[in-house]
Amino acid sequence: MPSLGILAGGGPFPGRVAAAALAAGRKVFVVALRGFAETAVVAPFPHAYIRMGAAGEILAHLRAAGCTDLVLVGPVRRPPLMDLRPDAEGARIMARIGRAAFAGDDGLLAAVVRVLGEEGFRVIGAHEVLTEAVGPRGQMGRIAPDASAMADIERGAAVVRALGQVDVGQGCVVQQGVVLAVEAIEGTDAMLARAAVLARPGPGGVLVKLVKPGQDRRADLPTIGPATLRAAASAGLRGVAFEAGGTLLTDRAACITEADEAGIFLLGIDAASVNAASTT
Repeated sequence: MPSLGILAGGGPFPGRVAAAALAAGRKVFVVALRGFAETAVVAPFPHAYIRMGAAGEILAHLRAAGCTDLVLVGPVRRPPLMDLRPDAEGARIMARIGRAAFAGDDGLLAAVVRVLGEEGFRVIGAHEVLTEAVGPRGQMGRIAPDASAMADIERGAAVVRALGQVDVGQGCVVQQGVVLAVEAIEGTDAMLARAAVLARPGPGGVLVKLVKPGQDRRADLPTIGPATLRAAASAGLRGVAFEAGGTLLTDRAACITEADEAGIFLLGIDAASVNAASTT
């Protein structure tokens, strides 16, 4: 079985992917992107800290470790191009990425996946290694959304789908049919903090997170963790809806516990069905 290379951003998932691969009998090597990967997460595995712009060093380490399959996992904030300081290999790759470097995150990631394929690597999704982390369809926990919450979910699904068509974001907050906030480069937590300030009297809103239409699912799937549920509750929301089969839960049991303790719902939805319902 070929060795698995992991390009690691922040959060716990790089370590979970590495552990799952080892349990399946695969060797792993982690490229810990400096400034993003967490020491405690990558320390148990063979790894090297490398800055994002040092593409030559990244590729050399992966090849030396015998990696042919790659997983891109963990959040990475795109640096300004002036701060990237690409090495010679990085400059060559940037030229091949071309205009996608100035596009939205999905366009850039798709170009990166393409270039890595041209370099001889097979990029696979974190969900292909860590299947138990994929959020299921249906109600999780003891709280169920009522009819008004479902109407907000349908509205939110339509909004997120429209945002995704132009490669902007994967989430929004809707309350009583009003879009309080949409997710862009700031991320989910900052969006929820903004929504809390804008909340209206009456029943709280909902957070909806979906995969972008046409998104390459091998990178940047929506992710929800216990902290997301805490932030949603702090913002006065009634619940969180996510795309079933297309969202990673950092800790399923902890997410359910957090939702139940906060008295909010956690719901996996069929995005295609909800989007269809919202347009009828």
